Amino acid sequence: MYKNKTISIVIPCYNEEEGVRHLISKMPTLVDEVIIVDNGSTDNTAQVAKEMGATVVEEKIKGYGRAYKCGFRHAQGDIIITMDGDGTYPPESITLLLYILFEEDVDFVSARRWRSRSQKDKSPIRMLGNFILSTAMAVLFFCYVFDSQSGMWVFKRDILPKMNLTSNGMALSEEIKIEAFSNKNILALEIPIYYGERIGKSKLNLWRDGFSNLFFLFKKRIGLV
Repeated sequence: MYKNKTISIVIPCYNEEEGVRHLISKMPTLVDEVIIVDNGSTDNTAQVAKEMGATVVEEKIKGYGRAYKCGFRHAQGDIIITMDGDGTYPPESITLLLYILFEEDVDFVSARRWRSRSQKDKSPIRMLGNFILSTAMAVLFFCYVFDSQSGMWVFKRDILPKMNLTSNGMALSEEIKIEAFSNKNILALEIPIYYGERIGKSKLNLWRDGFSNLFFLFKKRIGLV
C-alpha cells in the first residue's frame, strides 16, 4: 500500500520463468498484489509465480495486448503498475514512479527507458524503430512522448473506462499512451528510468512487430480500430 492506496502489478508472460523469479523477488513491500498473466507458456512460469506468492491468471489466446487486458480485469488495486516479464523494467523504479504519480497529482505515468546501469547501449535498430513510431504517434495524434513502446506504466485503475483499448497485440503499448496523453480528462506524464538487462530469450520480432505497430497507428487515426 502507498499513501492509503492499494497497488497491483500486472505482468504478461510467455515462457519467462527466470524473469518472473527475478522480478517477484525484487518487488518492494508496498506492492499488495502481483498478477502474472500466463499467455500460453510451455515452461514453469505459472508454477514459479505461484510458489513465490503471485496470483496467476490464464489468457489462452496469444497476444501482448490481450494478456494485459486480462490482467487489468483481474487487478484489484487502486493503482496498477505494468512491466514485462523479462526483467528489463526494474522493480526498484516502482517507488519513484508512485512518488511522481502522487506528487504531481496525475493519473498516468509512462516510464521512458533512458539508459542501462551497465552502460550497455540499446540496439540501434530498436532505437530507430522506437524513434519512427514515436514520431508517427506525435504527428498523427499530437501525442508527444519519447518512448512510445515502453511497457512500464503506472496509473489509477479508475481511468480504465475512459480509455478505448482495442489492440490485442504489441500495439497496446502505444495505444494506451495515445488514450492517456490525448484525453483531456486524464493527466499524464512521461519520466525517465534506468532499464535492465533482459533475462531469457526475446519474443519480439523487430520487423514484424514494428511494421504492425506503425500500421496500427494509421488504422487508429482513421477509425478502423
